[in-house]
Order: sequence, then C-alpha cells, then structure tokens
Amino acid sequence: MRNSPFWWFLIGFMVVLDIYVFQTVKFLSHSSNPKTKIVIYSVYWILSAGAIIILLLLPYIKFENQAKIFRTTLFAIVAGLFFAKLIAAVFFFVDDLRRLIQWIAGKIFFRDTEGESMQDGGRISRSAFLSWAGTLVGAGLFGTLVYGFGNKYRYQLKKMQMAFADLPAAFKGLKLVHISDIHSGSFTDKAAVEKGIEKILATKPDIILFTGDLVNNMADEMQEYKEMFSKLNAPLGVYSTLGNHDYGDYVQWPDDDDEHKRKEELAGKRLWTAKQYENLEQLKNIHAGMGWRLLMDENILIEKGEDKISLLGVQNWSAKANFHRYGNLQKAYTGLDKNSFKILMSHDPSHWDAEVLKDYPDIHLMLAGHTHGMQFGVEIPGFKWSPVQYVYNQWAGLYEKGHQKLYINRGFGFIGYPGRVGILPEITVIELV
Repeated sequence: MRNSPFWWFLIGFMVVLDIYVFQTVKFLSHSSNPKTKIVIYSVYWILSAGAIIILLLLPYIKFENQAKIFRTTLFAIVAGLFFAKLIAAVFFFVDDLRRLIQWIAGKIFFRDTEGESMQDGGRISRSAFLSWAGTLVGAGLFGTLVYGFGNKYRYQLKKMQMAFADLPAAFKGLKLVHISDIHSGSFTDKAAVEKGIEKILATKPDIILFTGDLVNNMADEMQEYKEMFSKLNAPLGVYSTLGNHDYGDYVQWPDDDDEHKRKEELAGKRLWTAKQYENLEQLKNIHAGMGWRLLMDENILIEKGEDKISLLGVQNWSAKANFHRYGNLQKAYTGLDKNSFKILMSHDPSHWDAEVLKDYPDIHLMLAGHTHGMQFGVEIPGFKWSPVQYVYNQWAGLYEKGHQKLYINRGFGFIGYPGRVGILPEITVIELV
C-alpha cells in the first residue's frame, strides 16, 4: 500500500490541502499582531507537517500488542485532521467559486456583482462568514472524533419486543441476545470488555446469537479473549456465523512452496494458500472451544417444550462488489419445512434485499451486523443518520417488509477508528411475542 501510486497521490493531496486551507488561516488571522501570527502559523504547520510525517512513518513503526492503542489512536488523529480540513475546504471552495464567478462577471460586464466592490486590483474579497463557518465545522468534526475515543466501550442495551403471528407458543416470551462485530484485534482494555460480557449475562438470555467478525484478520487475536467470551452461555445455546473479516482476506498471506502448497476453493472462485486456510480452521476451533455452535451454511432446530424453530446460519454473503460471497443460503435452507418459524443469521445486511426478500419469504427474522453504523452518526428519537446510509439501505436497527423483519446490530467492538460518535457499541435484547 505504502509504495502504491494511490499512497503517494494521497500524500500529495494532503500537502495541497494543507496549503489551500492555510490561505484561509492567513485570512482569518490577518488582523492579528505579528507575534500572534507567528504562533498561529507555526502551530498550523507543525500539526500539518507532523501528520504527514506520521502517516509516512506509521507503516514502518512496530508496536507490541499492549501499545497498539497508541498506533490506532495516532492514526485516527491524523485521519481526523485530514477529514476536518477536507470538510472545511468545501466551505472555502464554495467561497472561492463565488469569488471566481463574480470576478468573471465583473470582467464581462465591467462591474461587480451582488454589490461587492472590486478590491486590490480587481480581486473579490473573501467571505468572512464562509471562512469562519468552514473553520468551525472542521474544528467541530475533529473535536467530536477526539471525544469519541472515550465511547468505544460504552456498551448500550437495546431492548425491544418483536411480534410474529405464527411464533410457536412455547417460544413466546423468548429472550434472545444478539451481538455482532466483536473485532477482538482492536481491543486494548480487557476489563472494559469484561464489563460488556457481564452486561450480556445480566440480561439472562434464553439464547445468544453472534453474527460474525470475531476478529479483524487473524485467529490469534482471540487468544487473550477466548476465555472471557467462553463465559457467554444460555439455556438454548450460543450460536454464531462468520463475517467478512473472519476469513483473513485483508492480510497479505505468504505464498506456499510448490511442494507444500495447499489451496482451497471457496464459493467456486476463491483460491487460498495453506496459511489462510489454517487461520480459518483455527478460528473455527476457537468458536467451538468457547462453546459456540458455528453455523456454516446450515440450519439447526431449536427445541422448547413441544415446539421447534429453525435457526439458519450462512457464511458472509454480500451484495456489495468489494466483499466476497462465501455463503450459500440455499444450502443452509436445505431440509426445512416452509411452514416452520425461521431465524437467519447473515453478517452483511445487503443480503436481505438481494436474496432473502426475493427468494425466501418464509424467513421471519434476519439478524445482521457489519456496518457498525460507521461508528459515527446521530441517533435521537425520530431521527437517525450516518454516512453509511449512503452505502447501505439498511444499516442499523429494525427494518420490516410485510411479515419479515431485519435487525442490524451496531457492533460490540470497533475497527479502524478507535472510538464511536453518536453510534454506541450495542447489545441487542429481543423478546419474541
């Protein structure tokens, strides 16, 4: 990545962005005394140059696991500065575009437009309003991202009832806990994670369902946490499935020697080296070792009294082109009675529109995760927004179409940005009625 053309384009773009934003910094500080200007300019360029230097050096810096929070936080700060400047630059660009249009109009019609006078040899003055607005919005964004560092372990319980007309009588009042996207490779505070697990157990669930992304990439990421998560238990069991991160697709695996090469073809098109295959097998063993029943394109009957419901679990299946499709819902459905009550665990919510609604109208409830609500957004009564909604039609919470329901968990863990703003980590407690 660091030697790719895109990497150097990104660095170059950051430099150009810094120079562009600095023009507004100079404008807003033009009335300050010379000493104040020196301080402002120095702080700006120290932060800007420091961010670029850190970005250049970060791939080469090696940290032990206990210090990885430093690495991820440092990267998040650099990324936050970049996006804050980028958002602010949108305001500045609108202002510059306005000035350009007025300048052209003045040249063509030999007069200024909108009553703004020509200054300094025919130039149009910069708007203080848009400059300050862009600066405040950018600073506000950066401030919220820093604030969000403290929210990554603030587990929130989402409790709700779901009514189904044909729910078997013995399952009325069933308490189901849904969790997703643990991403153990991002954890740095075992005590905080333990509190989240205690919060799950305190709900006294009848069944626990986990919808994928146990790790970021490597099965080894669970070594410190598998004993902790093995405490999760419920009378009807703990069931799980795989998410896109569980396959190790985002790791550059070493090629095997030809003599010892072992390739596994998944979904008819994916060839894996032995190391990647072994990593997945290790992850499967971790699920089993924690007492979780991992469903790999299969179904199982959950029995309570005289009644039964069908639980289906598929491997990751996405309608988005940049994610691999490993799952096979048709295989998972094999042998089921069309009249049975069915709950589907499928990591990626795009599966619902693309296949479930179209071809499986007898699946009553689908549980998913994957989006994390982008770990950034706004949720207040009557209003819900996150940038991820421009990618996913369904991205957090409950969705219904006819008698079918989809619930998307906002994620227990985090990845990339080590924090959350507005979209807190979630433990979902569903009562079937």
